[in-house]
Amino acid sequence: MNRKMKVIEGYWLLFTDLISIVISYTVAILIRYHKFRWVDEPELHFMVCICFLLFCTVYSFLFDWNREFLKRGFLVEFVAVVKFNIFMEMAIFAFLFMVHQSAGVSRLVMGYFAILDVFVVWGVRLGMKKALRVYFTAKSNIVKIMIITKESVMDKTVSSLKAAMDINYEIVALACVDADRKGVVIDGVKVNADGENVLDLARQMPLDEVFINLPEEDKRYVKHIIYDLESMGIACHYNIDIIERPQKEVRVGSFAGYTVVTYSINHFDYRRMALKRLIDIAGGLVGCVITAVLTPFVALAIRIDSPGPIFFAQTRIGKNGRRFKIYKFRSMYIDAEKRKKELEAQNEMQGLMFKIDNDPRITKVGKFIRKTSIDELPQFVNIVKGDMSLVGTRPPTEDEFEQYNSHYRRRISMTPGLTGLWQISGRSEIVDFDEVVKLDLEYIDNWTLGLDIKILLKTVWVVLTGKGSK
Repeated sequence: MNRKMKVIEGYWLLFTDLISIVISYTVAILIRYHKFRWVDEPELHFMVCICFLLFCTVYSFLFDWNREFLKRGFLVEFVAVVKFNIFMEMAIFAFLFMVHQSAGVSRLVMGYFAILDVFVVWGVRLGMKKALRVYFTAKSNIVKIMIITKESVMDKTVSSLKAAMDINYEIVALACVDADRKGVVIDGVKVNADGENVLDLARQMPLDEVFINLPEEDKRYVKHIIYDLESMGIACHYNIDIIERPQKEVRVGSFAGYTVVTYSINHFDYRRMALKRLIDIAGGLVGCVITAVLTPFVALAIRIDSPGPIFFAQTRIGKNGRRFKIYKFRSMYIDAEKRKKELEAQNEMQGLMFKIDNDPRITKVGKFIRKTSIDELPQFVNIVKGDMSLVGTRPPTEDEFEQYNSHYRRRISMTPGLTGLWQISGRSEIVDFDEVVKLDLEYIDNWTLGLDIKILLKTVWVVLTGKGSK
């Protein structure tokens, strides 16, 4: 979808969502009190409504929940609206609790609002979906596009574009520059030009944009076509993919004054990454306070159990190969690293990790703090410093990293975390390093803020139940 249409879609959806929230909240009050008034504390209910509106605005821009809006079915839309309302109610309840105002808001009003808003927003969005489709496909808003390509990739180019283009695009012409295929129909699109008359056709027909896919074609010929089309005021999209990748992993921009195409298997929105970092700082600070409270008790237990330092520091590998010191409460005897070589033959993990049941290097207190994950509390310091995140991949040791191949190295393309998919998937039951890598890459490839929240909630459950830890 071109930028104009996307802006129209985004802001109209936000506007209708905000209106729906106001209507739903007002009706909820009306149902509860049978009068059109904001009850005894109008300022409080006005504040709650404003909070709902602010949350909706932030959620729309940071979480981008309107992506693929026009392509989503009505059931998928319903699920998206339900998720939005669940997060909104939880956030507002948490805010009211923190400002000591939760007692003043009627639970029935909030309950009625939750039900009403789901159906009001869903209904309005279904109506908006139909309205936007009619608007975008109106004759005056259709973007007419021509495809210029070669015989070898013509079929694939047409089918790919038809499958991926948004509803406001229409392929009106197809040119094959290296063969006479005029009159042939490709996936419903007629070939009506060749390399010699393609520019003449472009001058004579209604045309807004051109997509050029000419792999290995002479650059002088491509420049000639682009210059001529630009001079007509027609926008040109030139395919410069060297390797085939999904569109989200390729970006065109500038670098040190050069126009470049950036290929990256990971491409994260900076707004969401900034919010992830803010969540890390907030969670890390809370974790540091908890760690400070528990440290005297844990320290005493460690000292009584075995001689040596309270904390254990080890060099780990962070994002894209950066070294950092990871901190833990010491759970092993001080000669644990030396004894590791003696125990390597008993390693129960397949691949580049070391783990054995009933590890003799672990102290009595160490078994308890590992079982309860207390040993990892000092890592909240790493999180505040930025070496780690609350959720991420497991940071490898230097010995492991030195044996990585290209596939394994991608698991450190994101900041390592205190918890992750591996930790909530029964880490003690996983005995194959490749399975750990698979889970880490699954997290990287599917990362969202919602996934982080889901993992954090599951981590709390895993820690409380002791599931998957030994």
